[in-house]
Amino acid sequence: MYIPALKTKYNDEIVPALMKEFSYATVMQVPRLRKIVINQGVGQAIADKKLLETGVKELSDIAGQKAVLTYSSKDISNFKLRRNMPIGIMVTLRKERMYEFLERLISVALPRIRDFKGINAKLDGRGNYTLGITEQIIFPEIDLDKIAKIMGLQVTFVTSAKSDEEALALLKNFGLPFKTSKN
Repeated sequence: MYIPALKTKYNDEIVPALMKEFSYATVMQVPRLRKIVINQGVGQAIADKKLLETGVKELSDIAGQKAVLTYSSKDISNFKLRRNMPIGIMVTLRKERMYEFLERLISVALPRIRDFKGINAKLDGRGNYTLGITEQIIFPEIDLDKIAKIMGLQVTFVTSAKSDEEALALLKNFGLPFKTSKN
């Protein structure tokens, strides 16, 4: 049976390191990565429906899993938005696919960002971290010739950590390149 390299690293290296750092009594207290949610808001899809189709295909290629449309919950007349109009795309990764995506993100996609100096270490207060990516073309799965429009996406790491400090230690141990000094 196939086990992703990052899952093995989590069990063999990260769990003992975090147990020592935070002096947990049992392995079950060690925070873990629950899921990764990739989300893309496609507000321009109100005018151009083709953006949704290409967005779903691109996000599905990036994640390795079928992406689904998200719909508006209310009417907003200023944006010509009606209730239940498709305005976004999301995919939720768990278990093996989550670790595979994280490995591709760390080793392939993030190093392809121009002038990359690391990612901000600002968590949400509940032990979750959202990384905003401005261009989807940093992923090697995207064919540059078939791009309709360069769009951004958000990658949310949902952890079981009780505090931001624990979640940050977990994500650093996975290898996410956080900025070292506050500039």
